[in-house]
Amino acid sequence: MSAEVEAVAVAKTKIQTVTMKERVWREAVSWFWVIVAFFFIEGTLVQARVIPSGSMEPTVLIGDHLIVSRIGYDAGIPFTDVHVPLWRQPKRQQIIVFRAPLPQEGNPDFIKRVIGLPADTIEIRAGVVYINGKSLSEPYREDPPNPNEFRGPWHVPAGEYFMMGDNRENSYDSRYWGFVPRANIIGTPVMIYMSINAPEEVWDPGHVVERFETYLSVFIHPSEVRWRRLFHTF
Repeated sequence: MSAEVEAVAVAKTKIQTVTMKERVWREAVSWFWVIVAFFFIEGTLVQARVIPSGSMEPTVLIGDHLIVSRIGYDAGIPFTDVHVPLWRQPKRQQIIVFRAPLPQEGNPDFIKRVIGLPADTIEIRAGVVYINGKSLSEPYREDPPNPNEFRGPWHVPAGEYFMMGDNRENSYDSRYWGFVPRANIIGTPVMIYMSINAPEEVWDPGHVVERFETYLSVFIHPSEVRWRRLFHTF
């Protein structure tokens, strides 16, 4: 009987070992597909972005959390510089997220509005934007045009775009660093899924601790959430 008991015990141990290996393997396969799905979604469909500056106020506020659609604009491998521009072309006055055209600290992505299309001539007279000699209606701007601003003309090259922020007096845009190549365009925002009223520096790259503390503080001070902005679409 002792030999039989021992044999049964060995068999059970082998079964348990096989079962454990199967569980580990299944878990590994499950996580593999989760990672694949993440890379696919992040690289080709949508991305999440947090707005760190006021250059697009009042349309987009500091602390707005956006869902950005990449569909048709760009596809790439997350956390790398590998990407391929796709078939969609930005339209005038559309809000666009794009890679900084010049080397910037932290390699940030910018969010601005498309003002000039390829082959356009842009000029600013007394703060008013003129496209090919005709003034541009900009109802999204909160402040009146700056009567002292005279710039241009700029002639937009083929395959490039002229971008400007809605908060014209507080926007580092194409007026200063030039045009945005089509290859730099990532996508367009489609929805605000969260908006938190917090200091600008919290949302800057590298402030991980401050950002985590801000998210925790929302549970204690829910009034910091701009509830009316949640699920706003563009």
